[in-house]
Amino acid sequence: METTLRGVGVSHGVAIGEVRHMGTAVLEPPAKQIPAEEAEREQGRARKAVEAVAADLMARGNLAGGEAQAVLEAQAMMAQDPELMADVERRIAVGSTAERAVYDAFAAYRALLAGAGEYLAGRVADLDDVRNRIVARLLGVPMPGVPDSDRPYVLIARDLAPADTALLDPALVLGFVTEEGGPTSHSAILARALGVPAVVALPGACELAEGTVIAVDGSTGEIFVEPGEERKARMEAAAAERKAALAATTGPGATSDGHKVPLLANIGGPADVAAAVEAGAEGVGLFRTEFLFLDDSKNAPTEEKQVAAYRQVLEAFPEGRVVVRVLDAGADKPLDFLTPADEPNPALGVRGLRTLLDHPEVLRTQLAALAKAAEGLPVHLEVMAPMVADRADARAFADACRAAGLRAKFGAMVEIPSAALRARSILREVEFLSLGTNDLAQYTFAADRQVGAVSRLQDPWQPALLDLVALSAEAARAEGKSCGVCGEAASDPLLACVLTGLGVTSLSMGSASIPYVRATLAKYTLAQCERAAAAARAADSAEEARNAAQAVLSGE
Repeated sequence: METTLRGVGVSHGVAIGEVRHMGTAVLEPPAKQIPAEEAEREQGRARKAVEAVAADLMARGNLAGGEAQAVLEAQAMMAQDPELMADVERRIAVGSTAERAVYDAFAAYRALLAGAGEYLAGRVADLDDVRNRIVARLLGVPMPGVPDSDRPYVLIARDLAPADTALLDPALVLGFVTEEGGPTSHSAILARALGVPAVVALPGACELAEGTVIAVDGSTGEIFVEPGEERKARMEAAAAERKAALAATTGPGATSDGHKVPLLANIGGPADVAAAVEAGAEGVGLFRTEFLFLDDSKNAPTEEKQVAAYRQVLEAFPEGRVVVRVLDAGADKPLDFLTPADEPNPALGVRGLRTLLDHPEVLRTQLAALAKAAEGLPVHLEVMAPMVADRADARAFADACRAAGLRAKFGAMVEIPSAALRARSILREVEFLSLGTNDLAQYTFAADRQVGAVSRLQDPWQPALLDLVALSAEAARAEGKSCGVCGEAASDPLLACVLTGLGVTSLSMGSASIPYVRATLAKYTLAQCERAAAAARAADSAEEARNAAQAVLSGE
């Protein structure tokens, strides 16, 4: 008998197949003492295992490319953290085996992360995966991972580590479902990059029996257990219709009556450019520059290194628009030379623009590098600051841009509710706004975007979040300026129509989502989008908002 479950849809598409579970294993080594004379040998074993795991993660990243590469390189750096390694060696010196010392050292660091605020707590799953890989190597046992199968299947897991997600074979893994995670977790981001349908934060997902047939709708978050033939046929027909619509719709983003909505790509570095160009991105709406700084957490990259990386991206979009976010350090992206190590809640402390204003030389170098990278190119360069709270922040950033001689538009990200509430004031200092809906939802609802238990509040369909988007867009229109969305909300085709109806002037998303959004926008007029937006804002919950918008657009 068919039953329906609902999680959070994070990657478009439909998958129908048998359940296969991610392999699991208990990787807690026994607590036994070693003689003092074996300590040096055990320390050597630990160092070799750490180096091997870091090298494997880097190799997986090189194979995967794009956003996956940046995530896996960050994990490799986590494995090689010198403080963690020093703790491992101290534990071995007092009698622990290499594997037990690694296990205990990572457990201590894990406890610190879990209690260090929303963003760092969200990295616990990545840390656990690194620990398991090192311990498995030391124990000489295989890493639990993606199951072997000669037939396509739907993968079920408590959560997926980036190293597993990045190299999934879409020919075998039809889709995946996890109990943990949220719309902006690493596994969700990588699923979108791979184009694999995915649902996260599904309670009881791991209780689905091996071999059970399920149908996954990565757009709505619905899971149909033992679907009937009629359900399968409907879902397959809808998927085929969507695929045909994607192939038939090309060119710039626009509604059916010609209202232009530029569709831009979110990228993490030069490696993501090819996919953006192939998807028909009209430019870049969010160029995250952290990848350059995370290569070496102790030193800022030189101006020359930055110029070379920025120019690679700018050259790929001649006559196009490229919006660069200056360094967003702090919280889940700590840098030894910039961010305080002892903040009780980094997500609410010195991060983003606050960090840069505390270290003006870092901001000055980055802005100078951007100015040099754009010299002689016809690209439309725009530069924006993360975590702008008020007009004073916006003024400080604009002044820094002018002082650096940057010939570009200066903008502010709206990620803090105060920025949305006072958007018109901020726009007196800068030329555009860009809404980071992931952080804006997190700060609006006090809901960590990495915690599955509060994913209901991270849903970008929440009417309160739509109200803040509308406030920002109305302020931009009143000031004759632009207001885009670069958060994951833009990757939902139905929500993209609502955002357009709210007055958003451009949408930026992962490259894989661009064709879906382009095809959906092209089906509706601007007036229909406006009516859908009004209906969504009138609702009292995210689910009601989605259903109300869908009803308007389907003519019900």
